[in-house]
Amino acid sequence: MARKGGRVDLASLATSVGDRSPVDVTVAAPDGLFRANVPLTQLVANPRNPRSAIRNLDDLESIKFRQLQPGTVVSRAAWLALWPEDEQGLDQAQWVVVNGCRRLAAAHKFGREGLDVVIRDSLAADRETILWAAVVENIDREDFDVLEEAHAVELMVTELGGAGIAAKRLGRSEGWVSQRRALLKLAPELQKSLRAGELALRDARSLATVPQAEQVAAWQAAQERESQQKSDEGGKPTPAPAEPPSPKAAVRALRRLRTDPATLATAVRDVFTDEQIEELVSALSHDE
Repeated sequence: MARKGGRVDLASLATSVGDRSPVDVTVAAPDGLFRANVPLTQLVANPRNPRSAIRNLDDLESIKFRQLQPGTVVSRAAWLALWPEDEQGLDQAQWVVVNGCRRLAAAHKFGREGLDVVIRDSLAADRETILWAAVVENIDREDFDVLEEAHAVELMVTELGGAGIAAKRLGRSEGWVSQRRALLKLAPELQKSLRAGELALRDARSLATVPQAEQVAAWQAAQERESQQKSDEGGKPTPAPAEPPSPKAAVRALRRLRTDPATLATAVRDVFTDEQIEELVSALSHDE
């Protein structure tokens, strides 16, 4: 590695330094640098991961043979500059996995010794950026449940100092952000039912407006009413869904209601799904 004249080729020196080398390389790695097969002992999962649990990893079992996508990491020093209180939790790891925590867990589970990563210390410019990077990777995943989504949104709102700023950063409406945050007001029993699919999201949003001490009783009462209604119907055939009203008919209906925007918004949240609300917001903001 020593060139003629006693000069040292730092590039070749860096590639030759191993875990047991006495040389301490303190030069910061270039942002975007790819490193192959970093030992798992040098990696730790994001302590601020919005996921509350990794869950089933069977879809990643092939990682023991090949890794299709590298994880994204920041250096230990960059992470501790933002969250110095996390030092003990990082143990001896030199890199914090910001994106790819499931891949890291799968590597541990299925016997892979190292993980391919890309170093992105630029993500650690501030807390907002690094939280955003972790949230946006997960927020639209099918296995990222709605309460994890709510906790992730709350993290962003807290860090950014406002729901409107968080909504803009996440590319969502303020209504969507408010709806997700409201779910955190649910009683623990109802949160468990929501995760299990026993409580519909639409009903959960409605129950979140009820004082927490009364929520379970309100849900039980709603279930009893629904059960009684089904019993009263006595197996009557379900009527065919009505044809959607024409735009003119919808306008006439709204005029007859003579309601204020806040009341109308409450009704829309009770009737429409999140996707339909997003579509409505987009349509309202579209200039024809």
